[in-house]
Amino acid sequence: MYQRILVATDGSTLSKKAVKAAIDLAALCGAELVALKIVPRYPQSYFEGGIALQPDEVRRVEAQWADEGQAVVDAVKKAALSKGVTTKALIVKSDVVSDALLAAAKKHKCDLIVMASHGRKGIKRLLLGSETQHVLTHGNVPVLILK
Repeated sequence: MYQRILVATDGSTLSKKAVKAAIDLAALCGAELVALKIVPRYPQSYFEGGIALQPDEVRRVEAQWADEGQAVVDAVKKAALSKGVTTKALIVKSDVVSDALLAAAKKHKCDLIVMASHGRKGIKRLLLGSETQHVLTHGNVPVLILK
């Protein structure tokens, strides 16, 4: 059925639900799993007049985010291997989560994307955006969404 399943995770309780479902589905189908965590490229100040970070501090923060992201996908890989599922654990640096997720799915030739959605509505959705909605409308790969 599926050969390669991409699961997006941020390590949250909600995304852990998506990870579990993706592992179970991959085990059932005999598919490979691609565990993906997207980390920001660099710290940004969103407030005008904010203090700019020094280059050393930017490198330190980026390294911390990368290490934390790698720990998240390594945990997915460990859980998947315990169920006999071959897994690639990847982190990608990007400030646009949905675009990075779609690019990774294409690059790794995934035939299903599994991800969680917070299900925000109204003004919260408008203000916070919807990465899930963007993946659904701009991708050409089936998407399994868990709430």
